[in-house]
Formats: sequence, structure tokens, C-alpha cells
Amino acid sequence: MNWEYILRIVIAALLGGAIGLEREYRAKGAGFRTHFLVALGSALLMVLSQYGFMDLLVENADKSIRLDPSRIAAQVVSGIGFIGAGTIIFQKHVVKGLTTAAGIWVVGAIGMGCGAGMYVISIATTVLVLLGLESMNFLLSKFGARAFSVRFTAENLNDINAVIERLRRLHVELESYKMEDKHTSTGVLYNVTMEMKVMKNKFKRRILDIMREFEGVTLEEIE
Repeated sequence: MNWEYILRIVIAALLGGAIGLEREYRAKGAGFRTHFLVALGSALLMVLSQYGFMDLLVENADKSIRLDPSRIAAQVVSGIGFIGAGTIIFQKHVVKGLTTAAGIWVVGAIGMGCGAGMYVISIATTVLVLLGLESMNFLLSKFGARAFSVRFTAENLNDINAVIERLRRLHVELESYKMEDKHTSTGVLYNVTMEMKVMKNKFKRRILDIMREFEGVTLEEIE
């Protein structure tokens, strides 16, 4: 029976690690080790929930003690929620980490499925997760929009207005705009930071091309 338990947690760790490798490849905050440990721990807790207290039932001849195998499993779901919340951040008007948090939650469920001996559905879920992550990553890289910031300097306000107008003609969505002026020995230099959304597969080329159109504009950073 012990070998059966070991098999369950091993399969859970492998399935969680497979999803973790995909997240690691995408350079996400939670990678292989996090997903590996979440799946392994979930499977172990599921095994403990089902079989860890069998001695009490054997000794309890009068059946005064009753155990609910789902009680620990329910707490695992809540605990994984706290781990997933730690991967979500709000940065530059954009929420990041939701996909990774959802992945950790699913990995916990996969681990629990393996811990319960439901190998087929756990493997099927892992395959679906990987297919979903990779296919959506491909589609979003081609057709999705990305939020990013651009910082540039300009020698006069006319160039800044021209850049904004050029971006709008290209259907670039400006989310925020900040300008600071700095007095130098040659005059006033304007430092501009813009938060915007644009198609992922075209944003770098578009921004670089736009900045080259204006002699008084110098691109400082794209992030």
C-alpha cells in the first residue's frame, strides 16, 4: 500500500513539474520548483486526508469517532489561494501574474487528483493546461495587445504633440502621460513618459519608426 501512496505523489510531482517548466520557460515568477512543490504537497495532503487516520478508525470499535476525508482537501484549496495571491502584482496600471496564480491553483487540484488515485483525469488536466498556455501564448503574441511604457526626450512641445498625434493615427491607445521640463545650458529639454497599449508583434518596430521621424526626439527607454 505504501508504494501506491508513493506512486501518487510522484505522478503529482511530475505533472506539476511539467506545468512549472512551461512557466519557467516563460520566465514567470512561479516556475518549476513552485509548481513541483504545490502538486507534491497537495497529493501528500490528499493521501493523508484519506488514509492518515485509519488507525483511529480501527481502534474506534464503538464508532464514536467519524472522519471526513474532504476536510483537509478543502483546506488545501484555501491554502493554495494564498500562494497564488503572492504571484499577482499591480504594476504600471496593469495586473500581472493572474495566469500564474491560476496555474498554481490548477496544479494544486492536479496534485489532489493524483493523491486520490485519479491518474487519468489528472494527466488529462495537465495536457489541457499545457495546450491552453502554449496556444494562447502563440495567439496573443500574434494578435494580442500589450501594455508598456515609453520614455523619450524632446526639445520642444511641437515635437511631443506630433508624436502623440502620430501614435493616435496608428491606433495606439495612450493610458497615461507625464511630462517634466528640465532647463539646460542650451534651453529647455522635455522628458516624457507614456503608458500605452499596442499590438505585441508590432509595438517595438512602430515606436522606433515613429521616433526616427522627428529629429528633436530621442528615445530613452521602452519597457
